[in-house]
Amino acid sequence: MISAVISGDIISYTALNNNEKQSLDTEINAMLELLKQEYNVFGRIVKGDYLECYVPDTHRVLRVALIIKSFIKVTSINILTGKAIKDSKKKIFQNYGIRIAIGIGELERLDTEKGIIDGEAIYLSGRLISELQSYDKERANIKNTMFIKTYSEELNKEVDVIITLLDKFFLDSTAKQSEVIMYKLKGLNESEIAERFNVSQSAVNQHSTSAGWNAIEKAVNRFEELIKEKVK
Repeated sequence: MISAVISGDIISYTALNNNEKQSLDTEINAMLELLKQEYNVFGRIVKGDYLECYVPDTHRVLRVALIIKSFIKVTSINILTGKAIKDSKKKIFQNYGIRIAIGIGELERLDTEKGIIDGEAIYLSGRLISELQSYDKERANIKNTMFIKTYSEELNKEVDVIITLLDKFFLDSTAKQSEVIMYKLKGLNESEIAERFNVSQSAVNQHSTSAGWNAIEKAVNRFEELIKEKVK
């Protein structure tokens, strides 16, 4: 069974104090519960700063990963709001939030009740994160925060370009832009998002346009088409 797994590593988690860590954990657990309701995702926090998510609809894995990335960026800003951030590692956390690696491959064992995810898919995503951690987990000059590895080298070549381009968009986006994109990825239109934020639709459109939503939407749709075509 070809499946999709997301592994995530909170960047500079150790720079947060206990209250900040608790707030972040609470927010992440709430996010995972929403992802379970909306996409039937099984997600869990491992050792505070590491996430693992199984995405049943394989073609949706990138959409879910981007929702997670957007959510963490918004949450990182909220947790540190109003504080003079002098700690360089906290600035890294606020700027980058989370590294995400997507693995697409076989799963030999899956038991969400017992918390078991075992197989190629999670090895692929986990290995990517481990390599980054061993290279330099707290690196000040982070160039990339999204990665993918699949069972197929041919598929890797096609999807890696999409992931690299999307990573650039999300690294450059503000927290407000990320929040708008997150809701658009979930299927809300600009009118619905404006109502949620109690702002004008034109303000939502401005954030959406500045974040590059048209290109993001095309890239995500193309990824989903590719996975449907290639993964059986």
